[in-house]
Amino acid sequence: MTINEKINKLRDLMKERKIDMYVIPMSDFHLSEYVGDHFKTIQYMSGFTGSNATVVVSMSESGLWTDGRYFIQAKHELSGSEVKLFEMGEEGVPTVSEYLKAHLERNCVLGFDGRVISKKQYDEFLEIVEEKSGSIYSSEDLVDIIWADRPALPKKPIYILEEKYAGESTESKINFLRLRVKEKKADAFLLTSLYDIAWLLNLRGDDIPCVPVFMSYVFVTEKDVTLYAFDESVSQSVREYLASNGIEIRDYEKIYDDLKSVSSDIDSILIDDNVVNAALCQALGEVSFISDINPTELMKSVKNDVEITNTKLAHIKDGVAVTKFIYWLKNNIKASEISEVDAANKLEEFRKEQENYIEPSFDTISAYGKNAAMMHYEATEENFSYLKPEGLYLVDSGGHYYEGTTDITRTIVLGPVTDKMKEYFTVTLRSNLRLMEAHFPEGVTGQNLDVLARGPVWDMGLDYRCGTGHGVGHILNVHEGPNNFRWRITDKGRAFPLKSGMITTDEPGLYIEDEFGIRHENELLCVPDKKTEYGNFLKLEPLTFVPFDLDAVDASMFTYLEKESLNRYHKEVYEKISPYLNDDEAEWLKYATREI
Repeated sequence: MTINEKINKLRDLMKERKIDMYVIPMSDFHLSEYVGDHFKTIQYMSGFTGSNATVVVSMSESGLWTDGRYFIQAKHELSGSEVKLFEMGEEGVPTVSEYLKAHLERNCVLGFDGRVISKKQYDEFLEIVEEKSGSIYSSEDLVDIIWADRPALPKKPIYILEEKYAGESTESKINFLRLRVKEKKADAFLLTSLYDIAWLLNLRGDDIPCVPVFMSYVFVTEKDVTLYAFDESVSQSVREYLASNGIEIRDYEKIYDDLKSVSSDIDSILIDDNVVNAALCQALGEVSFISDINPTELMKSVKNDVEITNTKLAHIKDGVAVTKFIYWLKNNIKASEISEVDAANKLEEFRKEQENYIEPSFDTISAYGKNAAMMHYEATEENFSYLKPEGLYLVDSGGHYYEGTTDITRTIVLGPVTDKMKEYFTVTLRSNLRLMEAHFPEGVTGQNLDVLARGPVWDMGLDYRCGTGHGVGHILNVHEGPNNFRWRITDKGRAFPLKSGMITTDEPGLYIEDEFGIRHENELLCVPDKKTEYGNFLKLEPLTFVPFDLDAVDASMFTYLEKESLNRYHKEVYEKISPYLNDDEAEWLKYATREI
């Protein structure tokens, strides 16, 4: 079926149920950022393959909302269908809620699957339809009826992350969690975030590609902890491990029935209403909710000493792999035909050579030339470009190691570049360095610091339609909250101070449609700096050690301090990475990290 045929089939189902508009979010039952194949309903219904979108279908129009990372990509992927692109955050573009409010008529019916909509979103939708004397239909997944060959729910094996990698026992985490729940004056805590569950229980899985989590829920009371997971996923050794920590296991799909009959002594339940789906809350009936950010999200964002030590080791391994890749690419670009897919596969080969490598931390963005202007472009066996010995190649990639998770972007010079490319490459590198050198007092947020990175590009009247950086999970989701660098407060209206132990990426970029894209990304660890009469100060320490390509740098654009920063960083790259290279690679790295 074509996209338009699928939308018309959906409309037929809507007519049968008297639904006026149907909302399809990019989501699973846990409101995860990345989802498994079973939940790629937006890709099935629209052709859009990005990681963030919402589709709204009415009897006369269908639209897709996505953020600035995907504007160019979405234009290409929606071309030829009736689906209209709504560019989130752009002037004059309504939000999904604003669109619904403007287009739903009186006595309307708004439909969606309540298992993939957060309680907070549900409440917002409910307010909109009640103003119009309408109602909500949320008991059915209509796309499931259309999607005949839909992939099954994932049920991969769960494995234990040893304490030598986790740094803290499950028992300790649960005890600390109970204290946080008690502080919130709640009788119980419903945890549905897959990343937080994996962190809390020191377990990992493989139910979402590149995200080592498993389909699950956790319900915590003062006395009991219950894990809901598919029986097929839980081995005997994992069962014994959970039993030793006093954790009961029940089948994944039993949670709805169990919540309908929670103990009578539970009056209030702590939830993060941005993450818990609406259907779960409806199952709980008359219980009162205390809505707040998951305590586990704050707990896991501050890495413990073992996680930090191990993460530094992971970055050395990753730095070796990426440095070897850049050397290989520069020495082979003229000698052989290399596609974007070939390059991504070669980089993966170098990572696989490293001890304790698990898998990529996300699908590699291997983008040559104008493809790099699409921030989250993905080359496939069916759709790719060949690299040429000219211009710029952007590769954004990362790996999960048992020691930690990495995320790095380098823009690589493959041959002659234009003056415009050099200018934009240099100003973006200046942005990266400015943020890396930040010193700031405790209490400062990523929103406060984002201007340091954007300053050089704003001076040129330029910008990039995304944040400057995100938190990074520990063998979990590569995009982790609550820490980030962005000037818009988009995280549910909340801003959180940076704390020692948090890891955040530094990745400014410039993306010129139909020309090129540039991004320079390192991970930064927040660490103590000094104490003065104005309080305790923090600073940012680079974890990523791979050279920036000096072949596209215009040194005359740098300030003295920026030159010092780049030279100091490159000196450290050479010292840390060269011992793991062969003689030819080490000699090349010495030149690649030369002082400017």
